[in-house]
Amino acid sequence: MNAAHYPGSPSTMPAWRGFAPVVLACLLLAACGHEEVRKPPPRASQVPQRSWPQVRPENPEAANAVLMRAISLVGTPYRWGGNSPEGGFDCSGLVNYVFRDMLDLRLPRTSRELAAYQGPRIPTDRLAAADLVFFGSSGSVSHVGIYVGEGRFVHAPSTGGTVRLDRLDGPYWRDHYSGAKRVLH
Repeated sequence: MNAAHYPGSPSTMPAWRGFAPVVLACLLLAACGHEEVRKPPPRASQVPQRSWPQVRPENPEAANAVLMRAISLVGTPYRWGGNSPEGGFDCSGLVNYVFRDMLDLRLPRTSRELAAYQGPRIPTDRLAAADLVFFGSSGSVSHVGIYVGEGRFVHAPSTGGTVRLDRLDGPYWRDHYSGAKRVLH
C-alpha cells in the first residue's frame, strides 16, 4: 500500500500546511495586540462617594427619635401645604410635623421662616443627625429637609413625588444647597 496515492497523507500535503496552525496563531495574536481594551464606565454605585464626617448630635436620643419618625414617613405623598401623614406633606410641613410629633417642638411653618429661626448655622462638615438643611437659589431659601447622616436627608420634594431620602451631593441638591441649622440643643 503506497501512502502517496491517498489524499491527505503526509507525502501529498504541501510543506507549508504543517506550519499553518502556527502562522494562524501568530496572526491572531498580532491582531489582538493592536486592539485597545476599554473598561466600561463605572456604574453609579461604583463612583466614589464623598466622605461625610460623623458628628454626634448634642441630644442623641432626640435626634434618633426625629430620624426614626422622618424615615418612617418615606413614601408619603407630597401635597403643597400638607402637614400630616394622612393628607401628605410639603417640605416644611414634614419638618414641622416630625419635630412636633416626636419632641413637642413647635417650629415655624415655612422653609424661609425655618432658615431664619433661632439656632446656630452649621457648616457642612459639622452636620449632625436631625439638623435642618436648606436649599434655594439667588440667596433665597425655598426648600428644607432633615439631615439623617452620611450625606443624606429626608424631604418632601415636589408635586407628584413622595417623601424620600436624597443625597446632599446629588447634582441638583449640591448646586442649590444654601446652609443648615441646628434646632436640637
